[in-house]
Amino acid sequence: MSERIVDPSLAQNSSEESTSEIALRPKSLDEFVGQHRVREQLSVLLTAAKSRGASADHILLSGPPGLGKTTLAMILAGEMSAPIRITSGPAITHAGDLAAILSSLVEGEILFLDEIHRLSRPAEELLYMAMEDFRVDVIVGKGPGATAIPLQLPHFTLVGATTRAGLLPSPLRDRFGFTAHLDYYESEELEKVIERSAQLLGLTIDKAAIAEIAERSRGTPRIANRLLRRVRDFAQVGGTSQLNHDHALQALAIYEVDEKGLDRLDRSVLLALIDRFNGGPVGVSTLAIAVGEEVETVEAVAEPFLVRNGLMARTPRGRVATQAGYSHVGRTPPPGAASLFDTSP
Repeated sequence: MSERIVDPSLAQNSSEESTSEIALRPKSLDEFVGQHRVREQLSVLLTAAKSRGASADHILLSGPPGLGKTTLAMILAGEMSAPIRITSGPAITHAGDLAAILSSLVEGEILFLDEIHRLSRPAEELLYMAMEDFRVDVIVGKGPGATAIPLQLPHFTLVGATTRAGLLPSPLRDRFGFTAHLDYYESEELEKVIERSAQLLGLTIDKAAIAEIAERSRGTPRIANRLLRRVRDFAQVGGTSQLNHDHALQALAIYEVDEKGLDRLDRSVLLALIDRFNGGPVGVSTLAIAVGEEVETVEAVAEPFLVRNGLMARTPRGRVATQAGYSHVGRTPPPGAASLFDTSP
């Protein structure tokens, strides 16, 4: 249900791949690359809290997956020299689960609640009082004889993370003292991430390979680190730890990541839209059936990236391919449909 980490550095006990990913995480705000405004705001918040000798305000981190929300929570614990408890919204199915976690916190502890928008309604309502008054009411008994016993909680900092901030109810969102939104990274920032990760992995990599991996990482540090490890694997099989541009190109071709960062699923969706449905419009459920995936997978994984890169568009009538989408897969828009695929301002 939850994991307690007294020292954030001890979080490295997991599978080999997860351990490698965790080992690449920065340990302080100074090491954290990108998100300059968020880092500056968090630095002020934490410095002020430490000068008062108090816990920091509750913090909400929102943004797409892989941008560093969990990493920032670990950094916050390290900066505050506080233990951290890690759990997630889907893991807390009853209010009693949350009450058990809250009642076992110690003074100044950080509770990291991932995917907080998926918290059950009873647990969510219990969290309101815990965040505001640092107490929970434990119900003893049932029916008319039930009694609410108030339980005082130590002062703690809740760090909530969500990929869908719009699903958070206003009463919960308003109880956070600070809200930060993490944006996708620029290629230059990802190059710094990859360069740092390569040093930690003991790799020698040239600038061209770094730039190639960064361009295909979809603006996401987690993907950048994953692709770097795959390029490392390819070079290691070839008997070298010195990664060059050719290694990057060959490895990324093997793993089906093209020059824009599209993977097998992205291309399958785009090609199905163009080849099977004449560029659309078509409903997402039909599109999902055509590529043999669940609707949620197409909507949450492939579609946001395709839309963000202007390769596909969402319309009231369904999904349509843009001119850029046709061009990317080497297709020509059908005659007489120029206006439908016109993406110019």
